[in-house]
Amino acid sequence: MFYHSEEMELRAALDAAARVCAAARTAPKARGIDSIRTAVLTDADKDSVADAMERFGAEQGADFFLRDAGNVRAAKVLVLIGIEESQRGLGEICGYCHHSNCAACRENNGVCVYDPVDVGIALGSAAATAADLRMDSRILFSAGRAALEMGIMGENVRQIFGLPLSVTGKSPFFDRKRKG
Repeated sequence: MFYHSEEMELRAALDAAARVCAAARTAPKARGIDSIRTAVLTDADKDSVADAMERFGAEQGADFFLRDAGNVRAAKVLVLIGIEESQRGLGEICGYCHHSNCAACRENNGVCVYDPVDVGIALGSAAATAADLRMDSRILFSAGRAALEMGIMGENVRQIFGLPLSVTGKSPFFDRKRKG
């Protein structure tokens, strides 16, 4: 059987995406509470995020969204890594959220400080795994923000970042210039 390079590169990117998702899942989390969520998009689903990035960038005057949309289009797959927000239940002994306790944080629509910490650790683990697998990648707030606006990961996931994976002779994430 003959496999064309494009087929093998897509297979490699999808295999890498599965491992990247596993790395995000197994990354350490505060109090062992796992609120990390992942998804993998290809083809039209991936490009719909790029479309949303372009719309959002134009509406907000954020030209880096336009540049990053090109990066998402150039990638084979887009891994989304997000977190469902929750308090860790440390009560009065924490206060890192600038509230008196977890109940006050929740009542004031605050964000538990450990959510961005946990998603950051998951992103670091995911990006390191992508690098170990020789995938070109870049963590994109912009792709996650567009996915959040689209509701792709559900209403409970309130922080999302994108990690596009590319298999090309030259990384599309290296010499990046702002568009607009």
